[in-house]
Amino acid sequence: MNKAKHQIAEVTNLEGKMGSLSELIVGKDIFIGVSQEKALRGHWVAKMASRSIVFALANPVPEILPEDAKRSGAWVYGSGRSDFENQINNSLVFPGIFRAISQHRIKVITYEMKIKAAEAIAASIEGQPSRNYIIPDSLDRDVALKIAI
Repeated sequence: MNKAKHQIAEVTNLEGKMGSLSELIVGKDIFIGVSQEKALRGHWVAKMASRSIVFALANPVPEILPEDAKRSGAWVYGSGRSDFENQINNSLVFPGIFRAISQHRIKVITYEMKIKAAEAIAASIEGQPSRNYIIPDSLDRDVALKIAI
């Protein structure tokens, strides 16, 4: 592992577990992939906890496709692709952050501001979130305004 992966492991693998993805995913609630296409197999998803969450964020081809993840038992699926539901993409936050910087003449973006932006995105879900709608659409103009405020 490189330095960045060690830093991530320090906060995500507090027990220091080692092994293959197929071994370590058993019973887990969530998979967040930022690796490479087809890195996650359906039969591994089937071994995750019930109502598991899969964020397959590799682009342009995610670690697992939504139909394979859901067929294998994933309750919620999100990816970085705009042609799949629950697109998880940093482009959702930029218009609002840039608007806030401009309007309020912000010179430094703090951790607290990032948390507030995430909370504004979460509050932008119209109605109740569902397994197919956990994050607003990246083209939703109201999100930028809520973030800027």
